[in-house]
Amino acid sequence: MIASMTGFGRAEYKEEELEVVVELRSLNHRFLEVEVRGPKSVLAFEQDIKELVRSRVSRGRISATIVLKGEPETALALTLDKPLAATYVRLLRELKDDLGINGEVGLQQLLSFPEIFTVESTKPSDDQAWRCIRKTLEQALDDLIDMRLREGEEIKKDLVARVNAIDEIVRRIEAHSQAKSQEVFQKLKQRVHELVSGETLDDGRLEMEVALLAERVDVTEECIRFKSHNTLFRELLEKETSEGRKLNFLLQEMHREANTIGAKASDSQIAHWVVEIKEEVEKLREQIQNIE
Repeated sequence: MIASMTGFGRAEYKEEELEVVVELRSLNHRFLEVEVRGPKSVLAFEQDIKELVRSRVSRGRISATIVLKGEPETALALTLDKPLAATYVRLLRELKDDLGINGEVGLQQLLSFPEIFTVESTKPSDDQAWRCIRKTLEQALDDLIDMRLREGEEIKKDLVARVNAIDEIVRRIEAHSQAKSQEVFQKLKQRVHELVSGETLDDGRLEMEVALLAERVDVTEECIRFKSHNTLFRELLEKETSEGRKLNFLLQEMHREANTIGAKASDSQIAHWVVEIKEEVEKLREQIQNIE
């Protein structure tokens, strides 16, 4: 299927207090280039994000903007290990009695043992963050690809129309060339007779030489190859995978055939048709730059 390289996709997803927003923008590019924008917590997954995009898209410059909403910054939860604190109090009192130290064991002494407090972060775990980012990114990619395919369908219609127009011009050239071939042959034969009048010529050799000269200006072979290129072009447009690079190469071959026809055909009408073909090929080339 033909897919445009330009498009936009957006998705949102919320899980508990964490909300993810992903926006994807796609522009033309010869190869695939992925740029990720977002906070540090998002950039920690940059490589995974790029790999996910590459698994769904083959060409284009993709800009992915990812925002985490409602993400706690440094919220912490503290819990007291009471059994451990009681153990410290008991041991400190035993030590005081053994060493004959005056005074009571107080809170100040306990604060010197930070292990009696357990610190828990309320920030989302890496697994939760990546799960939410991945789910949202996949939805945004679905949206982006859907838009690229819709635009690609419009491009395909234009490409088919232009290839059909070229096909019709090539058929005119082929028919015109075949109709003129016998006329060219007779003119060449008459011209040679005039140049060698009074001399003895072998008619068989004369006709062979004239036929060779006429063949050099015949463009039937080029027209057949051109129609074959047109057929292959339409077949590539119907493939399940996007074939932008192959279509671009095929256009080069079509342009080469048009040049050969123009060089061989000594006919003003064919020359005009060749100009029309080149104009259509150039328009096709411009459109091909927009597809994946």
